[in-house]
Amino acid sequence: MSKEKIVIIDYGSGNLRSAERAFKHVIVNEALDCEVLVSSQAEDVAKADRIVLPGQGAFGDCMDNLQNTEGMIEALQARVLKDGKPFLGICVGMQLLATRGLEHGVHGGLDWVQGQVVPMAERIQDKSLKIPHMGWNELVMPSSGEQDNRHFVLRSTESSDQRRDHYYFVHSFMFECEYNHHVLALADYGGLFAAAVGRDNIAGVQFHPEKSQEAGLRLLRDFMHWKP
Repeated sequence: MSKEKIVIIDYGSGNLRSAERAFKHVIVNEALDCEVLVSSQAEDVAKADRIVLPGQGAFGDCMDNLQNTEGMIEALQARVLKDGKPFLGICVGMQLLATRGLEHGVHGGLDWVQGQVVPMAERIQDKSLKIPHMGWNELVMPSSGEQDNRHFVLRSTESSDQRRDHYYFVHSFMFECEYNHHVLALADYGGLFAAAVGRDNIAGVQFHPEKSQEAGLRLLRDFMHWKP
């Protein structure tokens, strides 16, 4: 039986090597029969068992890069939407799941999770806070976010009075979901915003699990065990 293949998409817009190292660390620690491939080739995505879309930079530039990577959009649609393979978007990779982004104009997204990506500066209540939001924040689970009801990828997140995990964020824009049930977790920076979104076999996180130490590694571990 061949190893499960995790493909991290290289489309010129992602923090690839730290994500690759984090996944390899989890594979070794968990003794998983998996391999990680960083690739810009649509044919690799077409054979992937799990797909990771990182991202950093402006929404429109990232979406253009993705669209200009030959065959990538089609491969993603086939493997994620048709075949139902687990997908994880990270930072701007999460934002690209939206219907549109409002950074330097209006830009269409993948429209896999309905909503829009808007400037944080226009939404936060405390205008003295610096933008970009950069630093460590804990997650706030939705009202139905008891441990047993959490999304599988977030099942190991500690948010009790005894212990609270923190994750590393760096961003100036935030995802506003059209439907509340697509919000998997929130964070607070001058007001609550979506820290994780998803539906079906699709999940996205605004923070960087690959830079979030033990808590982030546990999230990546859970993604690799997730069977939607």
